[in-house]
Order: sequence, then structure tokens, then C-alpha cells
Amino acid sequence: MKVGFVSLGCSKNQVDTEVMLHTLSREGFEITAEDIEADVIIINTCAFIESAKSESIDAILDIAWLKKHRKLKGIVVCGCLAERYREEVLKELPEVDALVGVGSLDDIANAVRAAYNGQRYVSIKDKEKQKLGGDRIVTTPEYTAYLKIAEGCDNLCTYCAIPGIRGSFRSRPMEEIVEEARDLEKMGVKELNIIAQDTSRYGIDIYGEYSLAKLIKSISENTNIPWIRLLYCYPDKITPELISQIRDNPRVVKYIDLPIQHISDPILKAMNRHGDSELIKKTIDTLRREIPNITLRTTVIVGFPGESEEDFNELCEFVKERRFERFGAFTYSAEEGTPAAEMEGQVDEQTKQDRYDLLMKEQLQIVIENNNRMIGKTLVVLVEDFDPVSEMYFGRSEADAPEIDGKIYFTGGRRFKSGEFINVKIVDTLDYDLIGSAEPSK
Repeated sequence: MKVGFVSLGCSKNQVDTEVMLHTLSREGFEITAEDIEADVIIINTCAFIESAKSESIDAILDIAWLKKHRKLKGIVVCGCLAERYREEVLKELPEVDALVGVGSLDDIANAVRAAYNGQRYVSIKDKEKQKLGGDRIVTTPEYTAYLKIAEGCDNLCTYCAIPGIRGSFRSRPMEEIVEEARDLEKMGVKELNIIAQDTSRYGIDIYGEYSLAKLIKSISENTNIPWIRLLYCYPDKITPELISQIRDNPRVVKYIDLPIQHISDPILKAMNRHGDSELIKKTIDTLRREIPNITLRTTVIVGFPGESEEDFNELCEFVKERRFERFGAFTYSAEEGTPAAEMEGQVDEQTKQDRYDLLMKEQLQIVIENNNRMIGKTLVVLVEDFDPVSEMYFGRSEADAPEIDGKIYFTGGRRFKSGEFINVKIVDTLDYDLIGSAEPSK
């Protein structure tokens, strides 16, 4: 039986997909990258915000065409949409044969068999008891991988459905994570991207203290992976020990993803964010002071209920003032079952979009100015691939996380291998990307 996969949403969801791929491979199923060849297709869905739900539903309907017109016999839906809207999926999407919740990843083989045989199958187990980690088939290029160190979230932001979907925060044991890092290194991984819903919370539940710094130190001592990157760290949990690891450990890239969501105190309070504007500003100032040349990435939400023009202007001024090297924004999405969806002062969609457009326009100008200052500098670049359109190679510096940040396009006098580290002199810019020329190897 041939099984195909569609993996949607975040990198954390991608790791779940990789675990299921390994389970199915171990059970004797053949994995195919060609949807048209598949007997059963698994869709690992996202349901974080409205646009993600729509993408998941569209993917199901697209795959359903294969069921009607090609050899596809069954569709399995798993992940966040299956967990959050199980009843609606079964009722509104009769094309779906099997439903697997986030706590039932171990049942994926049974779901595939049932779907193949035309049987309706549902497995929604206690997500809190789902084993964390596990062997996986890594789907990222061999030089980079995600390492999920925890599951769930306890932050209880009023706009967020994740705690209801994924459950409470649960850390994986440090020894288990380090062992997985060793395995990834043996596979050729040169860049390890540390992920969780809140990586900076790591260890508080099993060790009684924030332990991300100790984890990073242990990974560094037990592997030789050149780049270790930290994603999804919250401002209120940036400890002095973590700052020291980023500053003093040469293998931890000088980059941190620090989602702040807003800067106006009334909005932060309404969001139930941990820490006020003063804490956010102090954390940023400390990171800038203690770690020269650090790249700061953040995300914000515009159009949250009750966001006034004054609140939004404060956010704009803050963004212009702090000049984040990497920045993303979302328009607020009212999610069923969250406190924010019931709040007064809901902002209309046009106003949300206008604020988003204005903020991203301001950020683009910051990026252009920052990138122009890179011209003439030489950066260490991790080679990714060759782009036949531009006839240039491309890769990323340590200032760019995979999939979410920009790229560096470059020319050179030889062929380059994916996963190779080279020096590139920057000669030009192109919006969010840089253009360069590879320097001869010494």
C-alpha cells in the first residue's frame, strides 16, 4: 500500500508528520511523494487561525478529487483540525475516512488500514498522554532539522486556541533530546532549530526551573553541530544563563525569535501576555547590549479587540524605534472558544488589514536600510541549492532561519554543495534578500 502525506502549518506539526512517517515505514507501508500514486493520503492539518483552517479544508477538498477521479481509496485527517473540529470534519467532509487527534499519533497505521478498506475510523485520545518525541523520517534538507523539545502551552493568551488543541506544557527529558541531537548529527545536520510552543519555558515542569540554557550547553557538549538556533522564546523567560549561552557559545547562532505580539500595555493585559511593555523593552535592550550583532526576530498582532489608534501608533513607533532585523505581523483572528473572541471592541477587517499594510510597509523600509548596510561585508553562508531562474546559488547566514527569513543569492567560480559553509561578500540587495559573490576557498 502506498501512502502520501500533506503536512500543513508550523514546524512543530512537521515534526509530528515525520514521526508518523517513521511509524508507517516501520509497519511496512511504502511512502510516496506523488499524490497521484497514493492509495491513502494523510493530511496533517493546522487550525491555529482562520486562514490556517481554510487552507486545511481546501487541502482536504483538493485531495478528495483524487479519490473520485484517480486510484486514491482513503483520506486520513490528523493534527490540529482533527483535534479541534472532529465532529464538524466528520459531518461536513464525508470524503474523510479517518480522523486522528494530536494524542493518537501511535494509531496512524490503524487509521491508514481502515481508510484503505473504506471503514470510518476515529481516534481521539488524551493528548496529555501522547508520548513525546520518537523516531522520525526527517523531511527537511539533510543539512537542517527541527528539534522539538516540548509540547503544549501554559501561557493562556486570550487569543490563542493552542492550549485547548495541544494541551498543557510538557517538556521532554534532556537526555532524550540530546540523544536525538546526536542522531541528527549522524545524518549530516549542520543546523539544529530548537522549537516548542515556548522554548524558553523548557524544563520548568520537570526540573523546577527554566532549563533551556542547560539543554543548549548539553547539546553543544555532546555534538559538533555548527549552528544551533533558538525559536519561539518568550521575553519574560529570557534568563541571564540563556543570554550567556547565546553570547559565549560559538555554536549558538546570534539570533533569537522573541514573539512580543504588541507593546501597548492595555492590549498586552487584554491578551494576558506575561510581562508588560517595560519588561519587553528591558529584555530587548539587554539582548542588544549583551550580545553584539544579535539578530532579533519578532511577531505582532494588529487589530486585537479594543486596539485603538493610539495603541496601534504606539506599536508603529516602537517597531520603528527598535528596528527588528526580522519581523512578522498577523491580523487578529477571532478563534472560537477563546476569551478574546467574546471581548467587546472587535476591530473591523478593513481596519485590521490597513494597519497590517502600514506596519509591514514601515518594516520593509527598515529591512532595506539594514540590508544596504550589509553591502561590502562578508558573511558565512550555509549553501542550500541552485536557482535555475536567476542562475545563482542561494543559502542563508546565521541571521536567517529556514522558511521564515530571507536568503542570500550568490555567484561563484565553482559548484557548491548543499550543506556547505562558504564566505560570501555582499554586493547588492533585493527587498528582503541579499546578493553576493562567493569568496575563493583558502
